[in-house]
Amino acid sequence: MAADEVTDRAEREHRPSPIDAHVGSRVRLRRTLLGMSQEKLGEALGLTFQQVQKYERGVNRIGASRLFDLARVLDVPISFFFDDMPDTMGNGASRRSFGFAEGQEGFEDDTLHRRETLELVRAYYRITDPSVRKRVFDLIKSLAPTE
Repeated sequence: MAADEVTDRAEREHRPSPIDAHVGSRVRLRRTLLGMSQEKLGEALGLTFQQVQKYERGVNRIGASRLFDLARVLDVPISFFFDDMPDTMGNGASRRSFGFAEGQEGFEDDTLHRRETLELVRAYYRITDPSVRKRVFDLIKSLAPTE
């Protein structure tokens, strides 16, 4: 094997799996939406913030028990981490072949990562009275065009 082939192979082996990177990005998205720091998430899980960083970048693979803990701490179903995953990931296998439910199409304009979206969600969750929060939710839905 030529030196270039060895280098290319080594680089491919150290790249995060596309699935690990996707799951990590969903962890980062939810943590950010909650206004939680990597340090606070790490404390809740018994990890360092560096370990959380590695999970979020997809460098470290998240095991089943850790994914369960993340879902509990971030208050989302486990399926949240796989939402918006492209139909084909990595080796070209369909999500359906792995038992993933039909998901919504990815957001072309990256709506969930906009600062305005994050600020809106954070403000919404700062409303402590559930009935007021529900009324705000209903108001926003009533202002949006119907599909």
